[in-house]
Amino acid sequence: MQLGPFTLPGILFLAPMAGITDQPFRQLCRQFGAAYAVSEMVSANPRLWEAKKSRKRTDMRDEPEPRSIQITGADPQDMALCAAHYVRQGAQIIDINMACPAKKVCNNWCGSALLRDEKRVADILDAVVRAVDVPVTLKYRTGWSRESRNAETIAKMAESAGIAMLVLHGRAREDFFGGEAEYETVAKVRQAVSIPVVANGDIDSPGKAKKVLEMTGADAIMIGRAARGRPWIFREVGHYLQTGVLLPPPDVEEIQQLVHQHLRAHYSFYGEAAGVRSARKHIGWYISNLPGSEESKARINAAESAAQQLGGLDLFFESWSRHGPSPACAK
Repeated sequence: MQLGPFTLPGILFLAPMAGITDQPFRQLCRQFGAAYAVSEMVSANPRLWEAKKSRKRTDMRDEPEPRSIQITGADPQDMALCAAHYVRQGAQIIDINMACPAKKVCNNWCGSALLRDEKRVADILDAVVRAVDVPVTLKYRTGWSRESRNAETIAKMAESAGIAMLVLHGRAREDFFGGEAEYETVAKVRQAVSIPVVANGDIDSPGKAKKVLEMTGADAIMIGRAARGRPWIFREVGHYLQTGVLLPPPDVEEIQQLVHQHLRAHYSFYGEAAGVRSARKHIGWYISNLPGSEESKARINAAESAAQQLGGLDLFFESWSRHGPSPACAK
């Protein structure tokens, strides 16, 4: 798939998720076959560009091309200046967020709240595209509400503004992450424009990925929540799409090694003290569906050092290796 000057090596993308898709997690998902990954969302507010959190979220050193940074804001000029700032910092693609449903984002007229103001959407798209000489993409939802869906209108506006690719989460903002994704709306958008369209929402298995591609005609699919604690989903989906054969789940030993790899990279990226704290959510996703995980998770979360945290995980996995099935079977 072509995105501006970049030829992407596949059609499986990792969705940007605030607080989750940091550099260590993006690199891990790429290792398993994600062809494209976008940074966590950062604010277009100039006062926040150099904040520690923003710098961490946009740190893309040693990542494969293309390096994409997602920005969010409500002011066209701020968005344009922000896009240009991150291009100077090394971004090769700018992704505009009009999909986030979080109240604290929407209350500032950012994220999916922008879908209520089509004039402002057009102004932001035009300003950002004009401000940079790299591809600009848009991630958005089907509308603010089910009664005010405007995905096709926004898609045509984006194409006219010079947006290089659309990623459509098949839900209205009012749905948050409930119910089922509207793949029929994604299909209508795919028919409405000539630029690439990526389907996003509820893609959690190889079979679902194939079904979504067939239903929507999308050029690619983007996987988000299903990759938490299961980065190997990209390997499973890619193999199934190529061969029609389902891969067996990873065994306990592979998962244990994978978690070690992920957490060591996580500690290195954040520093041990901060890394131990922020790793807890990832540990929860890796083990939360497994019998006995709640008791083990409580002990692991009490760890105050990387060695203690990894040691607690090793005890958990070794117990499963002796007495239970592969953890992946419970996914």
